[in-house]
Amino acid sequence: MRRFGRIGLVIAASLLAASCSAGSGSTTATKGVVTISNENGALWTCDFSPFNGSDTLLSVGFVYEPLVYVNPLQNGKTTPMLATSWTWGAGDKSITFTIRKNVKFSDGSALTPADVVYTFNLLKKYAALDLTGVWSVLSSVTQTSSDQVTMAFKTAAVPYFYYIADETPIVPEHIWSKIANPVTYPDTNPVGTGPYEVNPCAKANITYTANPHYWQPGEPHIAKVEYPAYTSNTTANDQLQNGQAQWGSQYIPGIKPFYTAKSSNFHYWFPPTVNVSLVPNLKNSLLSNVKVRQAMSYAIDRSKVSTIGESGYEPPANQAGIVTPTFSSWLDSSQLASDGGYAYNPAKAKQLLASAGFKMGSDGVMANAQGQKLAFTVINIGDYSDWVASMQVITQDLQAVGIALTPANLTNTDFDADLYYGKYQLAYYDQQTFGPAPYYELRNWLDSADTAPIGSVAATNYERYSNPATDSLINQYAATTSTAMQHSIVDQLQQVMLTDVPIIPVVEAVDWYQYDTANITGWPTPGNPYAQPSAFAYPDMEQVLLHLKPR
Repeated sequence: MRRFGRIGLVIAASLLAASCSAGSGSTTATKGVVTISNENGALWTCDFSPFNGSDTLLSVGFVYEPLVYVNPLQNGKTTPMLATSWTWGAGDKSITFTIRKNVKFSDGSALTPADVVYTFNLLKKYAALDLTGVWSVLSSVTQTSSDQVTMAFKTAAVPYFYYIADETPIVPEHIWSKIANPVTYPDTNPVGTGPYEVNPCAKANITYTANPHYWQPGEPHIAKVEYPAYTSNTTANDQLQNGQAQWGSQYIPGIKPFYTAKSSNFHYWFPPTVNVSLVPNLKNSLLSNVKVRQAMSYAIDRSKVSTIGESGYEPPANQAGIVTPTFSSWLDSSQLASDGGYAYNPAKAKQLLASAGFKMGSDGVMANAQGQKLAFTVINIGDYSDWVASMQVITQDLQAVGIALTPANLTNTDFDADLYYGKYQLAYYDQQTFGPAPYYELRNWLDSADTAPIGSVAATNYERYSNPATDSLINQYAATTSTAMQHSIVDQLQQVMLTDVPIIPVVEAVDWYQYDTANITGWPTPGNPYAQPSAFAYPDMEQVLLHLKPR
């Protein structure tokens, strides 16, 4: 997943067809129209390639569809989409999908299994389009009957079902096969099987209208979706407050007095998805000491970071790395209890540092016998005001136990470069990876196959953690469809997090989501989490739009 939307632009009133009167807090928006408020930070380019990471949130789910929808909020509950069923082959080394019949693209042409085969082989031919790396595990994709496609794996790769079935949009061969360079193709007039067409797109606003050829009878009930290009969150938040927008996906300071107090129809839900963590560079001679990392974990008051840095919206994390309540069924709470859960305990932190040979200096900073001080620079993203505020709390907490931090608030570009190449001491970051189980985030942090030497780009394991026993656990998970075995392996990965402390989870990043029930029903709620609710979550936003109906 990505950390989306912090920003928004003044949109001319004429662009907002679903207009309303402010003051009452109740919309007078046109029924059957939904306006999205998700601050993008820039005007739209009107490019909709489903294989360009900059365009996917505007195309996948709206226009393009996957084979299966996998709900990460409901432990991977599946909804058949372009595939009606699927079966695993011997040893979980292949999977066969039965492709839905009587599906048409928005230009009226029929979807066939050949389109599915073509899509996957297109990603093989042009590696830059393979955003989730499915061809790192696939060996072939072929049509094996009139309505079936079989995908063979190099080795058992069960977790990749999520990336193959849910995260790969299917495109029409009759269009894409004629494109000279699919990597640079802007796809300004996208043709897919999804519920909407782009009609029209302007820099300030995208209008999506119902696809007349959509294969689900009676869907979509929402005839039109307006998606303004906000570049500061002030305007975006104001239009949620006055009812001009009905579906919000951004941070709102003081959301209760600003938003929900204005109308009984205004609601919000912020489900946690991934951890925001303090990431140590394990190649640093001091940070490679596990007792130093353990002391840091005990020294941070996570509740205080949550309250001050994130207005209480993003809850405190746990050192096991299991995001709750989203993945509560995966959390082995007995392990947390036996380790004290790394609850805030400055005294314990000082004891650990003392046992590692560190003593407090006259300057208030711990140092070892060689005179090496526990003083580090921590890189952060300066544009994220919540992270900057959080780091101020973390710095104070660590200072209290003799660890000095100097924050370096960087641009996104500079931050990414330093993080990926390992040119940092400490970093504050969320992995941005969200799947139907905690395994997906933990694997990205812990799998040595995803790291690299300092000076080379690490795929996801930025802290440079490596442990053959942990790699074995990750590989075992990938080779089983047994839920019991998967839970057992994740329990053992939690023990790795508690013992080795490769990273230090601080708070849990959430999906920002506000919704207006005045004229629209069917929104996802904590009681009915049928999809990830943010408008920027793809292909989840399709499930939301297919559930919505005019009141």
